[in-house]
Amino acid sequence: MSDARAAVFAPLVDAGRAELVERRLTDAIVLGLLAEGERLPSESEMAKQFGVATVTAREALVALREKGLVETRRGRDGGSFVTERHTHPTSIDTRVGELSRAELRDMGAYYSAIASSSAELAADRATGDDVEHLRAVVLAIDIDSETATRRGERTFRLEVTALSQSARLVREELRVQSEFAPLLWLCLRDEEYRARSRDAHLAVVDAIADLDGGRARTITREHIEDAIEWLLEMKSTLEATG
Repeated sequence: MSDARAAVFAPLVDAGRAELVERRLTDAIVLGLLAEGERLPSESEMAKQFGVATVTAREALVALREKGLVETRRGRDGGSFVTERHTHPTSIDTRVGELSRAELRDMGAYYSAIASSSAELAADRATGDDVEHLRAVVLAIDIDSETATRRGERTFRLEVTALSQSARLVREELRVQSEFAPLLWLCLRDEEYRARSRDAHLAVVDAIADLDGGRARTITREHIEDAIEWLLEMKSTLEATG
């Protein structure tokens, strides 16, 4: 399972609510983390991964079918599949509108604490080979594609966290990504921000290569703060247009 997919199906903190399962899967489908035509885990497998009851996973899948985001096929090769044509591109926008500015800022502050700490530790613990691999990860991201850039963002964050050599930070990064990342990186809709994101990543790689943990931490924090400011401006626009 890829790191990004693992984040999608990471256990829920507030387990037991079908709405939370539905929300996470909706975000993953709309943002392209779950590809068109992709087969989802079975109800029992999904329940185990999310840490919820099977009936909760079933209720979430029913809601996704009603939205037109998944379809269920019967038979030997059956299961629940992401639809090839879903019609809810504004689902994430709705989420932004529902959250207060204080909640969005708190989301950014919490994620920033995890990501910036990981970057600082990585600068102290990464080897030269680690740095070259991290640089290759960044350069492989196709910033002409929004979906590819989102996946690259998640991969980069997970790679940096892994270099911190902290199992706790890795687990928390996966959990926080699954909760916050779909909203946090909405700025990657804009081509300009995709380019800025790559530049920020390369600057972090350079800081890690220079063993400069403070610089790696600062660049990471500023990158996330920039994404939150974009979100707040988007929220203002949504409110102004009703």
